[in-house]
Amino acid sequence: MQTIKTFLERSPRSLHTVQNNQTVWEALDIMATNNIGALPVLSGESMVGIFSERDYARRVELKGKQTRDTLIQDVMTAEFITVSPEQKMDECMQIMTDMRIRHLPVMNDNKLIGMVSIGDVLFVMIAEQKHLINQLHTYISG
Repeated sequence: MQTIKTFLERSPRSLHTVQNNQTVWEALDIMATNNIGALPVLSGESMVGIFSERDYARRVELKGKQTRDTLIQDVMTAEFITVSPEQKMDECMQIMTDMRIRHLPVMNDNKLIGMVSIGDVLFVMIAEQKHLINQLHTYISG
C-alpha cells in the first residue's frame, strides 16, 4: 500500500491554509476558490486547528453567526488528528472511518507538509485494487 509521502510526491499540489485570526468569510473564499472542503488553521507557522465545511454548517450557520465577522479561531476544530508521511493510505482510511472525518493534515517534525482527503485515499485504494485485479487476471490467464 502506498505511503502518504509517495502520494504527495506523485500528486504535487498547493497546501492552502488559513490563519486563526482570519474570518470565516476569508476561509470560505479560499475553500471555494480551490475547491477544497477543509483548511488547516495556523497561528503563525504552528497548526492550531482545522476548519471544514462541517464546522461552518454546525458552528456558524446553525448558530446564526456572521461569516464576515466571525474569526476562525472561534469556530475551528481545535482537537485534530494528524498523520505522518510514512503512514500508509489504508491506515488513513481506517482513521477517517473510525473518527468520522474526511481530512487529515500531514505533519513531519511538527511541521505541516500536506493534507489528504477521503477522496485522495479512495483514489489510491481504487487504483491499487485495479492493479491487483489486473495482476491476478494475468496470472490466471497466463
